[in-house]
Formats: sequence, C-alpha cells, structure tokens
Amino acid sequence: MSMKSASILLCALTASLTGCTGTPNRGLESVHQPVVSRADYVFDFASDGSAVNPDDTTRLSGWFDSLKIGYGDRISIDPNGAGDVSGARQIVGTLAARRGLLLEPAYPITQGQIPAGYVRVIVSRMTADVPGCPDQSRVDAVNYGNHMSSSYGCAVNTNLARMVADPLDLLEGRQSDGAGDSATSAKAIKTHRERANTGAGGLTSEKVSN
Repeated sequence: MSMKSASILLCALTASLTGCTGTPNRGLESVHQPVVSRADYVFDFASDGSAVNPDDTTRLSGWFDSLKIGYGDRISIDPNGAGDVSGARQIVGTLAARRGLLLEPAYPITQGQIPAGYVRVIVSRMTADVPGCPDQSRVDAVNYGNHMSSSYGCAVNTNLARMVADPLDLLEGRQSDGAGDSATSAKAIKTHRERANTGAGGLTSEKVSN
C-alpha cells in the first residue's frame, strides 16, 4: 500500500476525531451565508371604525415601546376583524410616525382568528444570522483538495448579518433612487472646486471715523 493510500485510509478511519468529513469550501464563495428569518408580533384591540379606546391606544404605545421598534421593522394592519378601520389606521399611523416608521400597505397572514370588531396590528421583524459558525469541523483535516478552511466566510458574513440595518436588503436589495449616480454625488465636489477663493478679490479696506 502506498503512503498516499495509507493516509486516505487513516483519514477515513478517524473521521470522527479529525473532521475529515467536515464542511467543504471548494471555492471562493463560502457555503456559510446569512440566513434571513422573519417574526410577526400581533396586537389585537377593539375598534368601532371611527374611534379607538384611549386605554387601548396607551396599551398599543406601550407595546411598541416594549418591542423597541425601529428602522427595519414593518408595521401593518389586518382589517379582517372589523369593517371600517380608518380611525384605527390613523391612531396606529400616528404612533408609528413618532418612532420614525410608516404603515405598510400590505399585511402578512398571521395565525389565529381575529375576533369580530377587533383590529390586528402586526409588527414584522427580520433578523439575519449565519448558522453553523464558527465551523471547526475540518481544522485538523488533511486537505488534499486544497479547499478553503471549514470556517471560511464565517467572520465576514456574520459581521455583515449583524451590521446590516434592514436584513431584507440581503434578499431583495433596493432599486436605485439616483443617490448612487456619480454625477449627483460629485455635485458638491464640483461646486467646491469651481467656486472662487475668498481672497481672490483682494482685501477689503474700510475707513473708521470717530
């Protein structure tokens, strides 16, 4: 038996100890990628369409505070329990606006039936994480295929998942609104370069009389 064959056999026999069958990273694109998940939180309160009980408004505001809603959260209303939700929509919209958010035009499907005469407020929150990191399954393995480390990509993708303000951007991205246009972004620099220096016209002289 050749030395190479013996090494492969030894690796197969001790796979549970050395991690020979660990996570393969066969290219420069890591198998460890951010996974985006969504959680929906619901709050039901009674509404006759045109008005909302002040106590429910206080409870809803406290519920928002307990969730610490902020950028990236999506607030919507499921009107299937009540007919007219114009009053409730105005109240919820006002509470959301105080926290820098707008109501979403569409709402997700949630579990549980909404009682008649009730309005359901839904807060959808997305999170991103990279499962299985750090991955030490092949740290001590014999690397005949010249693969990347089993933990390759964990650091940069975990940092990306934790730093992105809106995890949905990892899935859909955003359409350009012109902010990335080089001509637009260079306007300030162009103005600064073309503006005449303040001392180009010489020093001003003034006469002071007593």
